[in-house]
Formats: sequence, structure tokens, C-alpha cells
Amino acid sequence: MTGFDNYMNTYLDRRMKDIVEEWNLGTRRDFGDFTERLGFVEKEISELGVFEKGAEARLNVLEQRLIRCREVRR
Repeated sequence: MTGFDNYMNTYLDRRMKDIVEEWNLGTRRDFGDFTERLGFVEKEISELGVFEKGAEARLNVLEQRLIRCREVRR
């Protein structure tokens, strides 16, 4: 069994990068700053919420202006 173990260890050492990529595995480097990246995403989500509310308000104003323009045209 020792020969097979050595063969598998050597194979895995050579192919580890390919295996991680092929199986979409995370590494310590990927998760090292996970909380920082998660905080950034959460901040972006809240900023998008603010943008969405502002855009919705502007869209409502534009819709009202369109309604008034159509009424004036008649």
C-alpha cells in the first residue's frame, strides 16, 4: 500500500491546482478575507437599496409629468 500512497500523494501534489479549479474548491486564501468581502457586498447591497428608492421616486415624477403632458396635449 505504501507504493500506492506515494503515487497518490505525488499525483495530488502535481494536480492540486487543477483539482481545486475543476471542482471549484475554496482555498485558505479565498476565505482569508471572507468577512471583509462579505462586508463590502453588504455595503453595496444597502447602497443599491438607496439608489433603487431614489430611482423609483424620480421615475414616479417622470410618469406624473408624462401624464400631465398627455392631458395638456388633448
